[in-house]
Amino acid sequence: MEASDTPGSGDDLSGPAGDVTARDDGGLASSGPRTPDPASAAREPETESPADGPALTAALEAILMVVDEPVAEVTLAQVLERPTAEITASLRALSEEYTAAGRGFDLREVAGGWRFYTRAECAALVEKFVRDGQQARLTQAALETLAVVAYRQPVSRAKVAAVRGVSSDGVMRTLVARGLVEEAGTDPESQAVLYRTTSYFLERLGLRSLDELPELAPFLPDDVEILEEQK
Repeated sequence: MEASDTPGSGDDLSGPAGDVTARDDGGLASSGPRTPDPASAAREPETESPADGPALTAALEAILMVVDEPVAEVTLAQVLERPTAEITASLRALSEEYTAAGRGFDLREVAGGWRFYTRAECAALVEKFVRDGQQARLTQAALETLAVVAYRQPVSRAKVAAVRGVSSDGVMRTLVARGLVEEAGTDPESQAVLYRTTSYFLERLGLRSLDELPELAPFLPDDVEILEEQK
């Protein structure tokens, strides 16, 4: 007797597409795709890639929040492994965003780097909170000496004394101790120690470089050079 081409009711024709069974009329009927085995699905590899870390702006904010001096763009680019141009654009965009939003802090480019600062209109409140009645301002003599060094650097203590008309040795030591002034070699002729302002000086004044110091000429008498020579 020849075997029938029609599958019997007991034949198993299940496959990847689903379960196939024989109908009463001799045809085939499919029950549709089979539901995947949960255990097998759990063993399938993950297709989603892990997170790449925080956004660039968030990373910049996190770093600048903890620095105690301005950070150069190239340093930030090395740490974050991003192009320097991209770092520069992001820093400027953040600074503009804070200004447009009227935030109480500002992101400024000073002394060759970037750092957060209190916004100018909030400075009085912060000063009141930090000082709490304590005076830590420079004396008038210290301010005068610092101004002479800033505009005439590198300059010796004798030159500063000639401009001010009084000895500035003690005041100069105070400025050096506060990190606003530092030694800058010696004078080739007199061998006197020369002094200059520091990067901390630029940072405290919010300047990128000494070129941003205001012009001094309008505040000086016309015969200032003659007066200095007479001293």
